[in-house]
Amino acid sequence: MARSGTSGEGTRPRVRHAGQLGWDDKLYEDGSENDTGSDAGGQAAPAEGGRRRGGSKRHGKKSKRRVLRWSASVLALLIIGGAGAGYLYIEHLNGNLKKADLTLGDKKMADHKANAAGQTPMNILLIGSDARDTEENQKLGGAKDTFGAPPLADVQMLLHVSADRSNMSVISMPRDTMLKVPKCTNPETKHVYPASTGLEITNETLERGGPGCTVATWYELTGITIDHFMMIDFSGVISMADAIGGVPVCVKSNVYSHTSKGKGSGLKLEKGTTKIKGKQALQWLRTRYGFEDGTDLGRTHAQHMYMNSMVRELRKGTKLTDPGKLMDLAEAATDALTVDKGEHGIDSVKKLYDLANDLQKVPTDRITMTTMPNVYGTGALKERVLPKPGEAEQLFQMVRDDVPLDGKASKRKAPAAKKPTAPPAEIPVTVRNGTGTATDYAVKGRATAVKDLLTAKDFTRTTIDAQNTDPAKRTGILYPSVDMEGNAQAVAKALGIPLTAVKKSTDVSGITLTVGADWREDGDYHAPDAKEKTPDSARALNGQDDKACMDIQPGFGW
Repeated sequence: MARSGTSGEGTRPRVRHAGQLGWDDKLYEDGSENDTGSDAGGQAAPAEGGRRRGGSKRHGKKSKRRVLRWSASVLALLIIGGAGAGYLYIEHLNGNLKKADLTLGDKKMADHKANAAGQTPMNILLIGSDARDTEENQKLGGAKDTFGAPPLADVQMLLHVSADRSNMSVISMPRDTMLKVPKCTNPETKHVYPASTGLEITNETLERGGPGCTVATWYELTGITIDHFMMIDFSGVISMADAIGGVPVCVKSNVYSHTSKGKGSGLKLEKGTTKIKGKQALQWLRTRYGFEDGTDLGRTHAQHMYMNSMVRELRKGTKLTDPGKLMDLAEAATDALTVDKGEHGIDSVKKLYDLANDLQKVPTDRITMTTMPNVYGTGALKERVLPKPGEAEQLFQMVRDDVPLDGKASKRKAPAAKKPTAPPAEIPVTVRNGTGTATDYAVKGRATAVKDLLTAKDFTRTTIDAQNTDPAKRTGILYPSVDMEGNAQAVAKALGIPLTAVKKSTDVSGITLTVGADWREDGDYHAPDAKEKTPDSARALNGQDDKACMDIQPGFGW
């Protein structure tokens, strides 16, 4: 992939040739995978979209042996295991799982804000790796010139489960998105990648050290605390699709994803609904040429249709009962999966199973698939996309505030107000200037101006941290321990900052107010409009919508 900087930053050297970017390029150049028979259809989504479809649910009978099941709630990726051969077999499957650090960034993610019932939301970053590091992945991935190259995070989907578990939202980020990447240290080579000075393509975060850097980049952009990640490569997709007996998909006219230059997934489907599985399912999830406008945005929409359809298939009674097939599936799934490790990680089959049981509480009609609102770049970035000003942040804010993306009434309640333990004059506050952005320098004097506002409101122990001026998109207040929460809220109330912006974090030693890019102007703080409607540009797709059908790009019919 070519890394592009912002205007004036120049262009970074190419890491690997990818033409228009993605699995499509040179995918079947030797013709070995370009079979157009009933099992050849489909293209693949950006690196791994296929995997997300997994969602395993357990349909085992009570017996001495417990069987693997797919949990539909995990949508397309959560491969959950039960057991199929007792304790030793579970330990074997646990050994298959690859583990990595949750985040490689320098910034510690803030703790979730609990609702009035003490519940907290959960966010899982689903990552599709295009790694071609095994014989099977090379066979499925094609593109021989990338064999052995560092993997790219070609599918990135944030799965948000509401605190009350009443609804679930997914935000896909197009893999061609340009953004700032934070400093990451590769845990294996110990190589330090400094924070980007310009904009870089999001799917290259994975090669900086693994999924932990992708997680750190998401947090940097969205401010959404991420609890877990799950990353999967090519090899698990086919066995998963076969295990559930196929997934119905729809195209509005005949489609053949193939160009005169040999690009495309090879997907060949007739108009209407077809139940796809195996290689054909992988192709559908990877198809770009032939869907909508031939870009990654159309491919993402096709992935959402597939994932919703898979959930519906699983929840209407699809059963996995063949022990032999289930064991093969368990092997393939766990061997293809990388998860976050540690005390709070999901680094065992048992933890994954418990997670799936929690997620399956969400009704299908409360699942909403969206794409990050975006706009095409210009000049050197004309084939890339950027977060759409205003609307992307609106979507991120809704997730941060646990607002349902389906437009239905939320059961959530405003954060509980806590009483301060001291009067304003006895509450120490540190103010930082984080008003810098990707295109603008920090506004001089903003920390001092806010300090003066606090002093005027009797917070006379306010000081300035001039050493820490890391950019922050949003104004926020952090506090290190529960006993300081009421005091931190008092600071927020004095300045008109919403309580949702007050969070606990061990990254600070005292109450710390960071003036963000949303408060660059003098005067009182004005919270962004609390819009609770998902932007139309996010292309929301409800999990219960079984009428969704892909538009076909002109010139790709047959």
